[in-house]
Amino acid sequence: MERLWGEQQGVVVLPSGATVRGRRIADAASPADFALLLATGPTPDWQHRRIRWPDFWIPVDRADAVDALTEALRRAHDGERVEVACRGGTGRTGTALAALAILDGLPAGQAVDWVRAAYRPKAVETPWQRRWLRRLN
Repeated sequence: MERLWGEQQGVVVLPSGATVRGRRIADAASPADFALLLATGPTPDWQHRRIRWPDFWIPVDRADAVDALTEALRRAHDGERVEVACRGGTGRTGTALAALAILDGLPAGQAVDWVRAAYRPKAVETPWQRRWLRRLN
């Protein structure tokens, strides 16, 4: 029997109560309804968008990234199973999860601490990822 989405590893609860799963792109995962892929790698069988986001950096195209994050947040609010994945599942994925929390109403200054407590202690790995989050609003 498939576990409930909220019981799976990497699932975080956003400020609104919507849930999103973070993971490594290469990890086997149960199907989602929508995925944000932040690295090259296997393409899931479910709907997805890729964001050009180099490892340890920030998205290449800010507008495209914010559009994709907004779509993911809308889908999560609609009850869809949404996931975010990068190569290691920590830096870019953690930054994207923190960005989703900011777009969902969390103050930008709290986002890094929030994602590190809710997802992974080393999420958001670089100073420029932290700066990108502060400037998201």
